Amino acid sequence: MGDENQAEMFEDDEKPLDLGGSGSSSNKTRSSSSGVVGDCFAQNPDQVLENVLENVLIFLTSRRDRNSASLVCKSWYIAEALTRSDLFIGNCYAVSPQRVIQRFRKVQSLVLKGKPRFADFNLVPVNWGALFSPWVNSMSSAYPCLGKICLKRMWITDEDFASLGKALPRFKELVLVCCEGFGLAGLATIADTCRQIRVLELIECEVDDDEIDWLSHFPETGTTCLESLIFDCIDSPINFEALESLVIRSPMLKKLRLNGRMSIHELYKLMRRAPQLTHLGTGAFSPDEAALVEEQEMDLRSAFTSLKYLTCLSGFKEMLPGYLPSIQPVCANLTSLNFSYADINAEQLKPIICHCHKLQIFWVLDSVCDEGLQAVAATCSDLRELRVFPAIAREDSDSPVSEVGLVAISEGCKKLRSILHFCNKMTNAAVVAMSKNCPDLVVFRLCIMGRHLPDHLTGEPMDMGFGAIVMNCKKLRRLAVSGLLTDKAFYYIGQYGKLVRTLSVAFAGDTDVALTYVLQGCPELQKLEIRDCPFGYAGLLSGLHHFHNMRFLWMSSCRLTVGGCKEVARRRPQVVVEVIRDVYGQQTCELPKIEEDLGQTVEKLYMYRSLDGRRSDAPNFVTIL
Repeated sequence: MGDENQAEMFEDDEKPLDLGGSGSSSNKTRSSSSGVVGDCFAQNPDQVLENVLENVLIFLTSRRDRNSASLVCKSWYIAEALTRSDLFIGNCYAVSPQRVIQRFRKVQSLVLKGKPRFADFNLVPVNWGALFSPWVNSMSSAYPCLGKICLKRMWITDEDFASLGKALPRFKELVLVCCEGFGLAGLATIADTCRQIRVLELIECEVDDDEIDWLSHFPETGTTCLESLIFDCIDSPINFEALESLVIRSPMLKKLRLNGRMSIHELYKLMRRAPQLTHLGTGAFSPDEAALVEEQEMDLRSAFTSLKYLTCLSGFKEMLPGYLPSIQPVCANLTSLNFSYADINAEQLKPIICHCHKLQIFWVLDSVCDEGLQAVAATCSDLRELRVFPAIAREDSDSPVSEVGLVAISEGCKKLRSILHFCNKMTNAAVVAMSKNCPDLVVFRLCIMGRHLPDHLTGEPMDMGFGAIVMNCKKLRRLAVSGLLTDKAFYYIGQYGKLVRTLSVAFAGDTDVALTYVLQGCPELQKLEIRDCPFGYAGLLSGLHHFHNMRFLWMSSCRLTVGGCKEVARRRPQVVVEVIRDVYGQQTCELPKIEEDLGQTVEKLYMYRSLDGRRSDAPNFVTIL
């Protein structure tokens, strides 16, 4: 389900970087009123004062503050670029690698995002784009001190790994989230060439099994620099002897997350070898049949007792519940517990959760029922993030969690900042109670499975519930709505959701007025995701004034036409308008050009701001208007 410790890194909702150059209109506007400091630099350049400015700017760590500082005047723009070492790019097509390199000369850390988020739901074709090759080929030579790369939803190949290892032998950190295109051979290249690697994390990636023993490519002798190794998304078997040897030679290893091919007996051996771990992913929490004879000699509870520094625990794939009590010795110190793969019930959860008084992050399946959530509420008063996932796909059958569990959580966990809750039925009263009991919510994502489901007690739309969330939760930044919602719910969002930056909508709304409320009422909106809603050209046109400030807009299965999208592209040339067609079972070479029929329905629309215009690597099923 992802790594809770990477959430903050990749959920940055700040405005994208302005890489337009010192002559951009925004800089000219700001410089005219920038005050004495800007005029002083413009008219009387002084190296001493420039050095002072640079020494001040290096203490700015917030990307938002740095972006603002770069807009003060030309001298600040230049100084900020010279002192920025950490670079975040929320859309790999918003700017070219060449433009980045031209402005920023001393980058040491890069966070780069690719495909739209709906790629996680298979709504974006696999070969849509987001290639890492142009970036690695340009940056590996321009940034010799580049030591950290974090990629999300990017296409990265084994050849990219080879280029990275060859150009940056001192490279230290690689984090890949929801990436694809590479195999075990690429990981072997990183292990073999990047001998100072400290962090190698693969989170929800699709890794091709090319039968390479990649773990054996780490240095065979001497201690390593490894601090974090996460590979729970790899489905292929692992050379346990090589892994055990690597763990023994990595005294600084703090994070280790295993895949489902690792048995509980192998987990036991690794825990004995690495008592310094702070983060552990257990892999499959069940014994290997060939190792059952060793069960009498294995004291799993004792092994967990030895992990005195453990604060984050996850994994439990293919778990045998009989082994679950063995984790009790570490529960008192846990701040993060991920049961999102553990199909356990409330009776199995209670003996564990009652010891987790320090828990701040908890992910769980809805198999724990409302009773399990009530147990969480009774113990975890310091909880900040809760995610409840469906154990199985349920559209026609009732979920074992309901408004009862949500209300219990709101009453017992009043420090809650983020909630993702899947259910089949909900009431307005429960959502209103959540808004009043947890006013500090920053993220609220309620996913009522099934389309257009109302308050199951009153039969009314869920308008009042979501209206209460945006009215009472003044810090709300991210909102996902579901259930039966009329235009009134979107009126509330536009009226009170002034700080909302990310909004996800599915199967909701009555008319284009709903979209108008949002686009004209939410000035901070950066990311808008819409699917299966009755919104068309009129709603889209209402956001013309705001699109150049947004990171992206995604709409699929709505009421858009090619002609309407072309009009938006014509009136906002700084925004790239992509029309994406479904190509399942079709030959892309036979697809007709989409511009020929202006009345044709648009299947998927993806709009984003770009300083370099349309991309050159769009496949045949993507038409850029």
